[in-house]
Amino acid sequence: MLVEMRGRSQITIPAEIVKNLGIKEGDQFDVVEKDGGIFLCPVVVYPKKEMIRIAKLIKETDAEYKNGELKAYDDVDKMFKEMGINLDEI
Repeated sequence: MLVEMRGRSQITIPAEIVKNLGIKEGDQFDVVEKDGGIFLCPVVVYPKKEMIRIAKLIKETDAEYKNGELKAYDDVDKMFKEMGINLDEI
């Protein structure tokens, strides 16, 4: 598909590609220049506060595992809900 560079270095991603990849307004991309090409790689950026919270959960889980206190789940939605992660927001 052919696209054209617009003012302020803007390029429109064709609607078919946006639909196929499920891209939404506000999604973020890493832009990479390699071998004369430009590549857009979708990324998810987590706030530092969330990364600290996730790291704490991992440490707590590791400690529970080492102490034989690890809880088993048979429902992934319930597991994430108890971790404070709302899958509906993803």
